[in-house]
Amino acid sequence: MAERAVDETDQCIKQAVELKKELQRLVNSIIDGDDYSIRDTNEAIGVLSSLMKLKARKYVPYRVHGGDVPLEFKCPLSGEIMSDPVVLASGQTYDRPYIQKWLNKGNRACPQTQQCLTHTVLIPNILVREMISEWCKEHCVELPQRIPEIGEHVTELDRNNLNSLLEKMSSSLSEQKAAAKELRMLTKRLPSLRAVIGESDAIPLLLNLLSSDIAITDTSLQEDLITTLLNLSIHDDNKRIIVENPLAIPLLIHYLKVGAIETRRNIAATLFTLSALDSNKLLIGKSGAFKPLFDLLEEGNPLAMKDAAQAIFILCIALENKQTAVSEGVVKVILSKISDDILVEELLAILALLSSQQEAVEEMGKLGAVSHLLTILRKSNCPRTKENCVAILYDLCLKDPTHLDDIRLDERKNNTLGNMLIEGETSRAKRKASGILKRAAASSRSLSQRSASSRSLSQHSASSSSGSQHSVSWN
Repeated sequence: MAERAVDETDQCIKQAVELKKELQRLVNSIIDGDDYSIRDTNEAIGVLSSLMKLKARKYVPYRVHGGDVPLEFKCPLSGEIMSDPVVLASGQTYDRPYIQKWLNKGNRACPQTQQCLTHTVLIPNILVREMISEWCKEHCVELPQRIPEIGEHVTELDRNNLNSLLEKMSSSLSEQKAAAKELRMLTKRLPSLRAVIGESDAIPLLLNLLSSDIAITDTSLQEDLITTLLNLSIHDDNKRIIVENPLAIPLLIHYLKVGAIETRRNIAATLFTLSALDSNKLLIGKSGAFKPLFDLLEEGNPLAMKDAAQAIFILCIALENKQTAVSEGVVKVILSKISDDILVEELLAILALLSSQQEAVEEMGKLGAVSHLLTILRKSNCPRTKENCVAILYDLCLKDPTHLDDIRLDERKNNTLGNMLIEGETSRAKRKASGILKRAAASSRSLSQRSASSRSLSQHSASSSSGSQHSVSWN
């Protein structure tokens, strides 16, 4: 299938070349001729129409041969390129329709790792989605369309049950706790109910209860309320409604600092989903979210660290947040984790975002990032990891040319970047590696020229000095 697609693409290119030549001939005839014919004009229009049709045929169907699609772009359940990649609680990425079907059957373990799931919230994997989009463009493959989420119909009984639960949220402590737990289950089981809740007064009610003295001292109530907010935040309209409430972000950040580990995990995931809106990214970044997220990243709990890393990544997409994250010490935390071989792929993606900032580059240089990155390049087999590594190195060498000395030493010893040019790396990784090597070579030539010039000047000075002494002696 893939071979046929390539043949069709080559044929399209050849046809396009011929049509362009014919169009050029007709256009020249029309422009140069004083009395061009209507026939020439119609033919030119016809050729343009053919080019447009050819352009429409340029992209081949996305169901190319399985071996042609990078493994990380394929859903483990379907074996096909993902249309809507999402992250499961286990940290594995799946295509939403297939993993949702798996969960709807009552499965509560990760299909790949068999790990018991602490929750079934699906978090959009924006980075993988963007990488799939770029790969599709580079390979003339049609980007698969997302399958709309079809939620279960909200019945009148569901609405009545919801209203009853909301009434209990203002009742006795035991009823509040029971209602919070039930609401948590409902918002997970019925995605379509999330929109209904967002349109009601439920979100302010949840936040008021979360700010009460009862919630502050009751960790199970905290977890139920915050997990409910996480479930609600997945619905796009609720992202704005939650953040516009003045209690929301301060409360989330407070419990991110003092809550139990599961509560803090869910808050990190909530901040991640809320940050899908650019305006929310800025507000969350300005509200002091970074430091407690860094603390969670250093906690040591694998799932908590992954949730924290995802939240930090999406927040750092905003320029203002990059500066805040760097000033609050994100580079040191990330390099410490990477040196311990923890979440290398996810954390390198954050550093790649931050390497456009001069302050981040300076901090990386002080902390010896170059040697870490070169080591990862030699050891890793992950294309995404290696691409981010070499992209960071490129920015480091561009903004601080003194790092080129380290590159030259490593090339003489290990040929790390040189090997990337001949191995099966991504086109972007090869471009970056080539750019670094060219800069290193140019810098080396410049140093050699300066050294030769210095030696010549020194010799000339010595010769002049000797001549001067001889002259004096002679006189």
